[in-house]
Amino acid sequence: MSTGLRLRPLMPADESVFRTAYQELAVESFEFGHGWHPELDWREYLAKLERIRLGVGLAANQVPATFLLAHVDGVVVGRTSIRHRLNDQLRNKGGHIGYAVRPGHRRLGYGTEILRQSLIVARTVGVGAVLVTCDTANTASARIIEACGGTLASQTSTHLRYWIP
Repeated sequence: MSTGLRLRPLMPADESVFRTAYQELAVESFEFGHGWHPELDWREYLAKLERIRLGVGLAANQVPATFLLAHVDGVVVGRTSIRHRLNDQLRNKGGHIGYAVRPGHRRLGYGTEILRQSLIVARTVGVGAVLVTCDTANTASARIIEACGGTLASQTSTHLRYWIP
């Protein structure tokens, strides 16, 4: 299926749509933008994401990561965060890739395409086998991960861990 979806970095002009998406997913207790809060200066946040991507000045519990918006014909439908390596916390829950689709754009194939393209980005930063996790109740995400080649590695009462070769 061709969705026309593209991944791209955040830009200065994205602040308004980012805030809207952040609020939409906050209702579901999902963080759209890692480390962002409404009081944070937008340009400061963009600079922070670039430092994280480059692995500069990371906190002890952080790893380098690439944050990208997913858009279709200029409409932001979701986002992805690709961690360049794992730490102990991410090995347990979080994995290499975390993605989200905005509520009004679900069930259109965007989640699968976001993950598919995120796998390509992960390979470009040197990730071999990719770990992706999801909540046990999130059957849509589990289907997406499996559609992208994920094999269930383990399950707890709260989440599923998949490896994609």
